[in-house]
Amino acid sequence: MTPALELHNLTRCYRKGDAPAVQDLDLEIQSGELLAMVGESGSGKTTLLRLISGLEKPDQGEIRVHGDLVSSPDTWVPPDRRQVGLVFQDGALFPHLTIQQNVAYGLKGTPKNESRSRVDALLALVGLDGYQRRYPHELSGGERQRIAVIRALAPEPAVVLFDEPFSNLDPMLRSDIRDHIRGILKEVQATAILVTHDTDDALHVGDRVAIVHQGSIDQIGTPAEVYHHPSNGYCAKLFGAANSVDGVWRRPEDMQLLPAYEPGCHPVLIETSVDAGRHREVRVRPKADEHEAYWTLYETGAEWVKPGSPAWVRVQDLPT
Repeated sequence: MTPALELHNLTRCYRKGDAPAVQDLDLEIQSGELLAMVGESGSGKTTLLRLISGLEKPDQGEIRVHGDLVSSPDTWVPPDRRQVGLVFQDGALFPHLTIQQNVAYGLKGTPKNESRSRVDALLALVGLDGYQRRYPHELSGGERQRIAVIRALAPEPAVVLFDEPFSNLDPMLRSDIRDHIRGILKEVQATAILVTHDTDDALHVGDRVAIVHQGSIDQIGTPAEVYHHPSNGYCAKLFGAANSVDGVWRRPEDMQLLPAYEPGCHPVLIETSVDAGRHREVRVRPKADEHEAYWTLYETGAEWVKPGSPAWVRVQDLPT
């Protein structure tokens, strides 16, 4: 089956002599797949989004949408002819247009009755039927973001790109809107890339997660794979505390602190213990190697945990 999106050897450098923002990047996304692309600021993820959408031209490499070449050294298809939808961080709705007109904006040339039916169906899909005559300023932030999503979906693009779509939302609503939008994309079987710096967003939305670092993809896999089986230290620590144990990266929740020796456990010295609310964050130093980095563990109800005390660490098997 032809992938929905193919990137081959994609490179973009903004100024001669600078490190490329995107470098020799290869990626394939299948139809109906949701890919979350996560990385720190300056990692190259937004540049990659702009290259796919056609807002930037690569210095080398190819981009194909459903097998059709849209960008190469000899080919350039403008953004409005790529079948690629784009949802910006703030939604970017037209303030002077009604919700009906906003959603129908990408349906120019479609018969009026057909356009209206499509808009009504999409509004019903996101629970906003009856909002057709309202204006963007009359909606909440979450409602505006849902409208931005269905406006991008209305022309039935081959791929939809999301640039930090949840960053402007109230933290209390963020997870609900995130789950709702994932459900919408799955229901219409959309192919989408979500660019974010928030690892929770990436793990909750993506069928796969791509970790972007210094213009390349360091690791790509399911949420469980990138979280529990990171390919290197950068990928491990991007998702929170991680400990290198015998050359394998482990999460604090995969390690248990014990007051007495048990077979197979690692002897450690407790350095610090801090109340972090939901648990105590305990930092220990392995005794086997005085030069090894600290390990971070999470413990609950361990009254015996005191800085300066010896202890032992049991390492659980990694989830598959």
